[in-house]
Amino acid sequence: MLELEFSQFSDRGPTRQRNEDAVGSVLPETPQEIRSRGWLFAVADGVGGHGMGDVASRTAVDSARAGYRRAPTTEMLTSTLIRLVQQANSSVHSAALSAGPEGADMATTLVLCAMRYDRAVIAHVGDSRCYRIQKGAVSILTKDHTIANEQRLMGLITAQEFNSSENRHILSRSLGKDLFISPDVADIKLMPGDVFVLCSDGVHNGISDAALLRIAGKGGDIALLAEEIARHAMEQDGSDNVTVLIIRVLDVERTSMYRGRPYKIR
Repeated sequence: MLELEFSQFSDRGPTRQRNEDAVGSVLPETPQEIRSRGWLFAVADGVGGHGMGDVASRTAVDSARAGYRRAPTTEMLTSTLIRLVQQANSSVHSAALSAGPEGADMATTLVLCAMRYDRAVIAHVGDSRCYRIQKGAVSILTKDHTIANEQRLMGLITAQEFNSSENRHILSRSLGKDLFISPDVADIKLMPGDVFVLCSDGVHNGISDAALLRIAGKGGDIALLAEEIARHAMEQDGSDNVTVLIIRVLDVERTSMYRGRPYKIR
């Protein structure tokens, strides 16, 4: 059976007046739910004037959590997460319209990670990230949806120009701006000992891969690790809100598929 432990931490940071990040999860309550539904983890980073960023991020996370609880347990996680992102986008878009002129700039990032059996599915829009630490190495499972990163990937700017670009923090894709959105999705195999870190850009702008590996990859009480990562990021940067959710995989349930349905491998 899939076994996890996790912790989360969110703070407005030393320079911001309001925390516009949001974090949330859906946890199985029984062994049956572990197999049928699994876990959902979410981090969002809102933007928008008049204090609407926190409304956007919380709306997105709440929408994803509610949708995951209602999702058919027979549905593939990839399909579920794509639909949850689209529903969250509609919820934020509607909230922005309802807010009138104050909601004109309302938007948010969103990164979701669902885990079931021996699989993790990550869906995201914006520049909140999901990292995986496996066998002493860090990999980024998401791609920042910023103007500068899109330009870098297309070869329009060099790595040096990217590092100094004013567009590094301007989103090219976000929830709430348009009626329809397409998330990036990754489906990966889980291994015992894997560690996943979901975070807002206030964290990944202030922590190196080496520091993330050193903190998140160590053993011990996971309840302290999310805060330690966030504190490190605030010490190194501190210009934004910081939100971290860290997941440690203790054991997995090996499965395969037969006629679209999973079965356990003994």
